[in-house]
Formats: sequence, structure tokens, C-alpha cells
Amino acid sequence: MELSKNFIPAEIETKWTSIWKEKGYFNSVPDDRPAFTVVIPPPNVTGVLHMGHTLNETVQDILVRKARMSGFNACWVPGSDHASIATEAKVVQMLEKEKGIKKSDISREEFLRYAFEWKDKYGGIIYNQIERLGCSVDWNRVTFTMDDHYYKAVLKVFIDLYQKGMIYRGARMINWDPAAGTALSDEEVEYKDIQGKLYHLRYRLEDASGNPLSTFSGDGIVIATQRPETIMGDTAICVNPNDERYSHLKDAFAYVPLINRKIPIIFDEYVDPAFGTGALKVTPAHDINDYNLGLKHQLDVVDTLNADGTLSEAAQIYIGVDRFKARKQIIAELKEQGFLVKEEDYSSRLGYSQRTGVVVEPRISTQWFLKMKEMAGPALDAVVNGDIRIHPGDKFLATYRYWLENVKDWCISRQLWWGQQIPAWYTPDGTCVVAATRGDAYTQLQQMGLGEVSVDELRQDEDVLDTWFSSWLWPMEVFKGITSPGNPEVKYYYPTSVLVTGQDIIFFWVARMVMAGMEYEKNIPFHDVYFTGMVRDKQGRKMSKSLGNSPDLLDLIDKYGADAVRFGIMISSPAGNDLLFDESALDQGRSFNNKMWNALKLVNMWKDKPLHNLELNSAELKAINWPNEWMQNRISEARAEVDKLMKQFRLSEALKTIYSLIWDDFCSWYLELIKPGFDEPVNAFHLKAAIGFYEDLLQMLHPFMPFITEEIYSLLEGRTENDKLCIRQFSPLTPSQELILNEGKLLKEVITGIRDARNKAQIKPKEQVKVHIITQNKEVYNTINVLVAKQINAGNISFVQAAVANTICTVIGHDQFYIETEQPVNSGSQKEDLLKELEYLKGFLVSVERKLSNERFVQNAKTEVVEMEQRKKEDAINKIRVIEESLSNF
Repeated sequence: MELSKNFIPAEIETKWTSIWKEKGYFNSVPDDRPAFTVVIPPPNVTGVLHMGHTLNETVQDILVRKARMSGFNACWVPGSDHASIATEAKVVQMLEKEKGIKKSDISREEFLRYAFEWKDKYGGIIYNQIERLGCSVDWNRVTFTMDDHYYKAVLKVFIDLYQKGMIYRGARMINWDPAAGTALSDEEVEYKDIQGKLYHLRYRLEDASGNPLSTFSGDGIVIATQRPETIMGDTAICVNPNDERYSHLKDAFAYVPLINRKIPIIFDEYVDPAFGTGALKVTPAHDINDYNLGLKHQLDVVDTLNADGTLSEAAQIYIGVDRFKARKQIIAELKEQGFLVKEEDYSSRLGYSQRTGVVVEPRISTQWFLKMKEMAGPALDAVVNGDIRIHPGDKFLATYRYWLENVKDWCISRQLWWGQQIPAWYTPDGTCVVAATRGDAYTQLQQMGLGEVSVDELRQDEDVLDTWFSSWLWPMEVFKGITSPGNPEVKYYYPTSVLVTGQDIIFFWVARMVMAGMEYEKNIPFHDVYFTGMVRDKQGRKMSKSLGNSPDLLDLIDKYGADAVRFGIMISSPAGNDLLFDESALDQGRSFNNKMWNALKLVNMWKDKPLHNLELNSAELKAINWPNEWMQNRISEARAEVDKLMKQFRLSEALKTIYSLIWDDFCSWYLELIKPGFDEPVNAFHLKAAIGFYEDLLQMLHPFMPFITEEIYSLLEGRTENDKLCIRQFSPLTPSQELILNEGKLLKEVITGIRDARNKAQIKPKEQVKVHIITQNKEVYNTINVLVAKQINAGNISFVQAAVANTICTVIGHDQFYIETEQPVNSGSQKEDLLKELEYLKGFLVSVERKLSNERFVQNAKTEVVEMEQRKKEDAINKIRVIEESLSNF
């Protein structure tokens, strides 16, 4: 079979995706093997995979494939989230744009029918992208958070928690999204530092008898506010009782500008006399702190905003005008009527809806809440005690802990139609019962003695539950652990092995899944949590559609191939840290593909050449076999390092280790060392070993780059039907031998060093040289000298005790080398090079010694880091000694 010049990914990706699915290699059922379970963080059904998803899914696939090839029954469950707010917004937009239908003009049932049609049409896009990326998920287990069983599970949990007294309904100050028309939890609000304005407004004052009052600010009292559009909701002005400037205002009143409503002056130590004018307007409907003051002082609540962010009738003016447009008009009128004293620039933090991006409004609203304190304790203990390990822990453990120690009740109701409808039922007089069905609710009412209400009179709560209230059950309900407790699958697959997710949902999802798992399975939901970093562009900016810096995943796969995309994003992804995405890393991945493809072509070409079968008892066997022994030991050494790195979730470093092993050690060194001469036959001994090594290398790389490795594996040798790399099991790890590894390092250093010296001296590759070595350990050269001589074109390598005149001198490691050539030698140039290297090494030695003399560094750094610095110091000292000896010979 003739191979293409370069690796062409498209056809091969389609081919192997089809084979893997047809054979069911990634489908999992419980058996006698240990389970390795991963549940995909369900992406929103609304969209497509962005580069953050790409990183996340790639990391999961690497872990799953590695486990599957290591004897585990790997089960990776795919799925998607119904994403209440985002999906409803998309469907509303689609209905208005494509069908001219407003949500308000149709019934809930009609809307849900359109929503499911939309989901069926667009929901498969993400699954196609996951497949194109090469993810080895079990497609028999696809789960959607609005599946029938999942819907029932969410309702079952709601009812259970309500019956336990952990869910309650009440009017509270919540975060309101005017664009989506729904409540938000505290965690769905993103705060941004902004540069705004502070407006100083004058309120008219009167005493109890109606006489005008003044303050140090002049007539009336001056209040500073950032939100003049809310002054119509003022129900008091508050000052500190210890502030003597305002002591004369006891029993006084103020009048709200523009609407002239009379409000009391109240006194409370909450007010900081040193801030601004020391006086605070109290607007209980539009600020959480004002709300609390209002409760304490029994103030009226005047809500001046409608649900859509326009001014309400209670505002009395600018009714129906958007809040920000109204702000401009109110400022203009305040200025015109003399109420605006001054305005100044002011820095503050403003909350934005994570879902729609609009400014969030604090609003008093009747909602459903879940008490969190009781559930937070076990979830915190699970991590603090080490039952769940967070990676990287030094970065995210404190964040997890802080949130759980300061957790607030969770607002779980949303004013939407898309989602699990809250299973609460109301009688005409407002009596509420919680039950899964109308019939169950009616039965409850009869038991309560309220049977005179007919079943048809019951009205179900219009709200749905927060999307996160469904996804916190994900590791359990994908195995029907809630709807069918204790079933064989949940017993086998739960708890899951590792959760891979983004750091931005540590509160929304990770902590809550732990809470739910401890509540319903009495066990943690996963053993390890690996937080990936955020993918940014090479300028460090967060990727977004608005900036146009977020590439399309399928376009990248079409251009570079899935393996190159996976390589590119993983090679630049340090554990837990943000990564700067640069398309050049994908080009590096494509080059790596071609390097491996060329290695396959070389090996296949050797198969077609005459073979030389070496007698195993030959005296030359040891020298001839050295490259094979060295390569075997390098693979063993690298495998041990990769296993260690992957257990630490340092996947980028693991990939770099494999990349260097394949590109440098195998392709650039090993194949070169065993390559026959132009007219020489191929050594069958080497060919067999090379194929075996290549198979092992492909197996190591397969979890990272599955398509090209599977294809090359299939072409290296004839394979049986089920001899596929994706299920090939790793052989037991054998320890590497330090002696031969050190010989390999020396061989590479010597060959590279002498080649550099030849190039500097402009000695042509075909010109043969003689090499003389001064060393204190000539035994280490015994095995490798033949190979060194071949690679540097040396007719002879000898060991000497003193410098050799009229030769090219170079220092490699701890030894001196003298290269004898027929060309005249420029000793001045050599001396200059040695002096430069000596100067560099002395400077390097100073920097290392400075670090080692720093007590803080020695005490705080890891032991292996200190030992590395110590080795650097000893190495530099030895090299300086050898160079100084060499210089003394000039």
C-alpha cells in the first residue's frame, strides 16, 4: 500500500469514528473490572462547543482512553443541559423572527412544543462536534436534563427537600434579570468594576410643625446617589444617631424631589458619618441594605420598576420608560428644577446577569428557596478531609472552602416555561401543597380537610426550577440513581472517578453536586476534580463572539485535523492555569502528524529491502543491540514519568514528554542509529524492534491523538479484527536502567557537540576525522564508541592523557575532545569560544549559588527542586574546571 506524502486526517477520522462505533468499543456495561466513570459536564443544548469546551472534552477523553487501555471498564456519559434562560431566549427569538409569534400570545403547552422542536433541530450540533473531536463517549448513554426520567428525578428531590423543611417559599430581596424576566441566584451575577457618576441631590426638609429646616449643606439635606431613577422609591432618609450635624432632625421629614412625597428622617448606626454627606436615602425595594433597614424601621416599600426594567406606575413619573433612559431624563429634570447640586465621577462595582449580560436589579419577589447551610457542612468536610481531591488544590481549594463557609440560601425558582415546572399546587384561596401530580395534591388537600376544593380548581405554580437544580443530580441520575435508588448501575459506576470542569462553575455545579451526592447517595459524587484553565487568545483576552477571537471548532478540525487540534490545545494547557490559544500550536500538531507519518513510511520502506538476519550469538550483538536496549529503557523511563504526571493531572507535561520521546528519541535518534547504509541490507533484528517500539509509542500517545495513532498502528503490521489500539492494554511497567540511560545522554551530547564543532570549523560531512578524548571515565564510552564514530564520520576514537596539538578542541560534559583533521586549525577562534562559554558558566554558577544561599528558597521549595539546583551547581563547577584545563593548553 502506497502512503500519501503527508498525513491526511479527514478520511481517516471518518473511517475510525465509524469503526469504533460499529464495534461498540466505547460502550460500557457493569462487569468484573474496576469502573472508571466520567460524566461530561453537560454543555448547553443552545449552542456549539467553544475552545473552553474543546479543552474540557479533550482532557476527559485523554483520561478515559488511558483508563480503558489500563484495564478499567471506562464509562464516559455524554449529555446536554436544557439551559432554562438561554434556551427560552433562543426559542422566543426564533418564534418572533421566523413565525411572527409572541410568547405572550400562546399557551405554555404550545411554547414547550416549539422548544422541544428547536432542541431536536439544534441539540445534535454539539454531539456531532464531540464526535468529530474523537471523544470516546458511550453514545448509548446520552442523557438530557429534560428527559422524562430526569424530569421526574428533579421533582422527586424538590418534594423530598420540601418535606424535610429545607425548601421554603417567601418574599425576599433577590437578583432580577429584566431581559430574561426571571430571578437569578447570587452566583449567576457577575460583578464588574465600572466608572460611573455620583449625583448629589437636595431634599427639602420640614420639622414636625411644617417649618423649613436646613443643614450644614444649606437648605434641606444633600444626599449622594448613583441611581437617581430610583428616588421615587425612597421611603426614608437615614443618618447616624451619633452625628451631631443632624441631631436637630429628630421627628423631621424630607420631601422626595420631583414627586414631592413626604418621608421620615430615621436614625441608625448603619450609616457611616464619614462617607459622603453622612446621610443616606433609603429605597427598600431596590437595594438589599436598604431593604434590611426598611424591615428594621418598618418602612413602606415602593417598587418603582416593572419586571422588564421600565418605570412602574408607583414611580408616578416616566411610567413605562426604560430605567436607563429614565435616568437621563430624571437627571435633566433634577438639574432644571434645582435639585441637582453636583455630579462627580465615581468608581463602583455593578452586577450583571451571567446569562443575558444586562444589569441586574435587586428586587423584592416571592420565590422558592433552598436552605444551604445544613447541606454545606458535609460537602465541605468531603474536600477538607481529602475524600475529594481538587486539582490544582493550592489554587481552588480555598475558593471552594470560602463559598461553602459563607453560603446563602439558594433562590431556585425561575419565571420561565422551559424547565421542570415546580410541583406546587394552589387552591383558589392560596393554600399551597407540594406534590408530583395534580391527583397527589388533591389527595393531600383531602387529608388536610380541604376536600371541598375540586381537583380541577388546583393551579400549578407557573415557575420552573433553576437549571442548576437539575444538573446538581447529574452524576447520580445519568445512572437513574434518584428515580431507581440502589440499582445495579448506580452501585457499579457511582461515585464517578474524576470530574473535569471549568473553574467558573465551582459554586454553580461542583459544590452543589457534592451536596446532592452526600444527601442522596450518602457518598461523594467523584474522587477527583480537575479544574481546567480559561482559554484566552494570544493577547490574553477572554474568547468571545463580540471580540471575534473565538475560532470555530469544526473549521479548525477541517483545516488541521482533530489530532492536531487536540495536540495544540493540550500542549499549551498548564494544569489549572489559563492558556493562551495560538493557532501556531495546531500547526505544530500537524507537523507532528507528518513526522510520525514519515517514520511509518521509513519503516515500511525497510520492510521492502533485503533483510540481514543476525546470529544471536554473534560477538557484535551487544554493540549492535545497544540502540534497542537504549530505546526500550527510554520508553520505560518515559512511561513511568507519564503515569506520574497523569496521576497529578499535569497532562500538558505528559504530552510534552511523549512528544519529545517520539520526535527526538525515536525519530531523530533511534531510527538514525539503526538506519542501514545506502547499499546495506536491513537488519531484521532492528526492524522487528523498531516496529515493536513504534507500537508502544503509539499506545502512549493514543489517548492524546487517537486518529493518527490508530491508523499508523493498523498499517505497521497485519492486525486481527479486534486488534485495535483503542482497546490494546498497556503491558506491566518495567523499571528503566540508569546506566544505559546515562550512556544514551552521553551519546547524544557527544554526537551533537562534535557535529557543532565540525560545523564551526567548516569540516564537510564527508570528510573523515579522528577524535581524541581526555576523560576520567573512559569505560562509559566502550559501548557507544562504534555508534558515535559512525554518526560523526570518525575513522578512529582514542583516549589520551594530554592535549593533542593542531586539533580542534571542544568541551562536552565533563570531558575534553580533540578533533584531528587535515585542515589547518584556527586556535584563536577556539580559545575565544571557550572563553565565552567560561564567562557564561561562571555567571550561571553565581546565580545558582545565590539561590541556594537563600534560606527562604531552601526551606520553602520542594526537595526535588533544591536537589536540581544543587546538581546544576556541581555540573557548572565541573564544566568550569574542564574548560580552564583546556584553556591552559593553548
